[in-house]
Amino acid sequence: MTYCVAMRLEEGLVFVSDSRTNAGVDHIAIFRKLHRFGVRGERIIVLQTAGNLATSQAVITRLQHQIQSNAERNLHNVSTLFEAAEIVGECMAHEIQHVTGLAQSNEYDFSSSILIGGQIKGEPPELYSIYPQGNFIAATMDTPYFQIGESKYGKPILDRALNYHTPLDKALRCALISFDSTIRSNVSVGTPLDLIVYRANQFNLPEGRRLYDNDPYFSMIRQQWSDGLRSTMSNLPQPPDDYWR
Repeated sequence: MTYCVAMRLEEGLVFVSDSRTNAGVDHIAIFRKLHRFGVRGERIIVLQTAGNLATSQAVITRLQHQIQSNAERNLHNVSTLFEAAEIVGECMAHEIQHVTGLAQSNEYDFSSSILIGGQIKGEPPELYSIYPQGNFIAATMDTPYFQIGESKYGKPILDRALNYHTPLDKALRCALISFDSTIRSNVSVGTPLDLIVYRANQFNLPEGRRLYDNDPYFSMIRQQWSDGLRSTMSNLPQPPDDYWR
């Protein structure tokens, strides 16, 4: 299991992914699930992956090979992010079909999900959620974020606090608190977290940041969030007598 969240906002894009991969309680490893492509001054494309690790790695490797071999269509030469999403969807559908054909039974799940977001010069920032079948949907002003993986614990925070006009700094705080809630409730999601924040129309290639449990800022807001929840709960008015008697 994993957890990834991506946001397409008025000011730009936010991507945060965990890096924990487990195959049972005694086999836990760290694999990067946030991948950056792009050409400085012309485009930035970020991918986040969840699901079968072998499938995800095969898709990322195939996309890299397409760029290196200067394929007719690759992430560095398509003119829109929609076309980039098509390429990723085609790669994923191909890999899943290939490995499923090699499998001796239907016992295993080879599916994967991918978020792809970014901006290509001449186009606005965009964000797509790609399904294992290769088709995809786009983020909108009404639905400005996507989650893949273990999404249920962090979703209420995003639904309450996030909208298309949310500033990038507040959006990042929402994402990190969303991860804190998920990490506390599910041991299959954990640090380090990888994040990239991109401001619209900059066409830079931000390095991003990796956050560990002892990161000073992440630790501080996690503690403040916990303290605030406890304080708010204590200050809620007592229920009327007929609620519990």
